[in-house]
Amino acid sequence: MLAFSVETAENRSEGGFRNPPGSPQNTNSVIETIQAYTDRIWESITGYHPKLSADFILSPDEVRQGRAAVEGRDSLTCLGHASFLIEFGGKTILTDPFLSEYATGVPPFGPQRATAPALTVEQLPQIGILLVSHNHYDHLDAPTIEALAGKAGIRVVVPLGMGAFFTQRGYTDVVELDWYEEATAGGVAVTAVPAIHGSGRGLSDRNEMLWAGFVLRNGGRKIYFAGDSGYGPVFAQIRRLIGPVDFALVPIGVFEPRRRMKSRHVNPQEALQIGLDLGAGIIVGMHWGTIRLSDEAFEEAPRLFREAADASGISERRAWILKIGESRPLD
Repeated sequence: MLAFSVETAENRSEGGFRNPPGSPQNTNSVIETIQAYTDRIWESITGYHPKLSADFILSPDEVRQGRAAVEGRDSLTCLGHASFLIEFGGKTILTDPFLSEYATGVPPFGPQRATAPALTVEQLPQIGILLVSHNHYDHLDAPTIEALAGKAGIRVVVPLGMGAFFTQRGYTDVVELDWYEEATAGGVAVTAVPAIHGSGRGLSDRNEMLWAGFVLRNGGRKIYFAGDSGYGPVFAQIRRLIGPVDFALVPIGVFEPRRRMKSRHVNPQEALQIGLDLGAGIIVGMHWGTIRLSDEAFEEAPRLFREAADASGISERRAWILKIGESRPLD
């Protein structure tokens, strides 16, 4: 167990939670938030559906072959957006599973996915640990959560306030964590760490539940999963308290326009900096190319991420862009 006081988090606010000190301030009005959401609804109604280049998507056969090639090894499989299968320490870990068609509570009104998930819910292996970073629809997807098999064998790890969502859907082993609190499952330790974001599934519950990233530890190795975040000094704090990580999964998409997105979403350059702040050996770009939630083109995120890595002298061996469905070993 990590010896941190939850006071380190400094995340309480009147009526809910707040971002860490030094985070960029959210200057968006409720009207701007509604306008951004209605823009996505209008695109859905008018049939505007951007597509991710086929160069970034593996075929079903390639997905199966890739999974077979890493069987029995610590590995990472990109399902799309922030959804990954992480084989680590003998556990199969599923992150922020969004595998259904719409990121909304009232489909078909709302953002519709443009790129199919690499695996359907039915094709997933038995999950040992389910990590959900926050309750936005593109990270906490009710149809996926309800459809997962083997609920009795899944340890669910979520930030404060989110547990009831899972117990109401048949999960029995649910752990809520504050920032810098830890849970274990077998030989894998999971520590919730600060993120710069927010929560809410409507206009009346903003920031009532906590949001977080996670650090997984096993055998002296660490994997950081960001969930969703803006950029700030808190990532240097995470490294000071937890130490450098071996792998950092960081969000590189959903970043334009900057004035509206900056307080909650990093751009690709800031995503790379998060990995550097954490001392990551390998930095993995995620959270792009699946669903249109912002103004930039899908391919803009990996292009800018690669350019930022090149400018920092970081090779493709240390800065990864996984295709949808791609599996890579972590050893």
